[in-house]
Amino acid sequence: MPDVAYIALGSNLGDRHAHLRVARERISALPGTRIIRESDVEETAPIGPIAQDAFLNQMIAIETALEPRALLRELQGIERAAGRVRSERWGPRTLDLDIVLVEGWSISEPGLTVPHPELPARDFWQRELAQVRTA
Repeated sequence: MPDVAYIALGSNLGDRHAHLRVARERISALPGTRIIRESDVEETAPIGPIAQDAFLNQMIAIETALEPRALLRELQGIERAAGRVRSERWGPRTLDLDIVLVEGWSISEPGLTVPHPELPARDFWQRELAQVRTA
């Protein structure tokens, strides 16, 4: 039986709407994966000390046969294909894909923590998560 995972999408460089659209398309094309719900897209202020443009953010709920570590690898590949360069923490990015929650999973490993440790601090994630969990 597939797991339900909640993925946060964000973009603040280039054509932000297009980056989110392509991310949704590529996520839905992953093996054994389909999007089951999408939150509204909202614009938010950047987090952290670096001056940068506002983000577009969205949360999606997916059903996936991929285990969280494999899902993370696939999401990072989608980020790289969108031109994501990891240079500075909380810096501007074409695409940011975060595993926020996976129902039935609790993980604390190097490079992967589920639920995402920033969830309590991000009001927009909480709003978006509530929207896709109750839709």
